[in-house]
Amino acid sequence: MALGFVSTLLNNMLDEITALIDAGTAGFLRIYAGTQPATCGTATTLLAQCTFSATSAPGASGGVLTHSAITDDSSADATGTASWYRAMDSAATCVYDGTVTITAGGGDLELDSLSITIAQVVSVNSSVINSNNA
Repeated sequence: MALGFVSTLLNNMLDEITALIDAGTAGFLRIYAGTQPATCGTATTLLAQCTFSATSAPGASGGVLTHSAITDDSSADATGTASWYRAMDSAATCVYDGTVTITAGGGDLELDSLSITIAQVVSVNSSVINSNNA
């Protein structure tokens, strides 16, 4: 049988993610190509880096944490196919890793396209964590 948690506990656990990202100044996320390593393991090819809002997310509700607007990367670092990302605090300490898909693809982070070309603008459409993937 799967564990079941009351909504208050789920929201508190998700809000801790926000607290870790927001420690210091604004945190950021890095989008990578290649095989996703073990959580917070050695990263692969960095494609882009976007910045979270100063408050990366409002309080979780109903077991869902939806990040606030994420600032675009105005010039991608490399060319490749986005496959995973890492959320970090402002000191570049890993908070969590997740999957990348196209919009409505069901990934933790959604982009218009997984194909990224060096120097292009990279925009995040959605970044959501829920009790099923936290």
